[in-house]
Amino acid sequence: MKLLNFSSPTLLVILIAIVILVALGAIAYTRMRKGNTFQLRKRFGPEYDRALVEHGSERKAESKLADREARVGKFTLRDLSSAQRDRFMTDWRSVEARFIDHPKGAVTEADELVSALLQARGYPVSGFEQSAEDVSVNYPRIIEYYRSAHAIAVRPGKAEASTEELRAAMLDYRTLFDDLVQVQSPVEIRLAS
Repeated sequence: MKLLNFSSPTLLVILIAIVILVALGAIAYTRMRKGNTFQLRKRFGPEYDRALVEHGSERKAESKLADREARVGKFTLRDLSSAQRDRFMTDWRSVEARFIDHPKGAVTEADELVSALLQARGYPVSGFEQSAEDVSVNYPRIIEYYRSAHAIAVRPGKAEASTEELRAAMLDYRTLFDDLVQVQSPVEIRLAS
């Protein structure tokens, strides 16, 4: 059996070339990952940090965010017609007007109206968390308003929200509603974020 001659110049050149190629591959992979992380952080903002906390690692969080983008990419999202927009605006004014006399009921109605608006825009309604994740793809800067307001809207009996919390929820719903009712398409919203 012939042993490798490590003093051979040809073998040394080949080994050095392999080491350099492995190092360059590792550097390229690291840069690609950092670039991907930077793009996702920029794109999702606070939602990226939330996913990171929820999933425990960058790799898992980034995978979940990419899955969200792919899922929402399959939706047929649309702007509202002017008649739909007018109807939603009228409904919103009614909900706001009821807040003074029935704050809890108005917040619940605001939650339902936002759900109806999401459905009219083309988002499937499949439970709050899934809806929030779907909406976060195109509205990452305001999704926390939705989560915060919804948490107050569904608070049960004895843990019922204070009037100030209900007011804050209405303001949060208003912020989300205003963005969702706009004529902008999700691509334009993404570019503005």
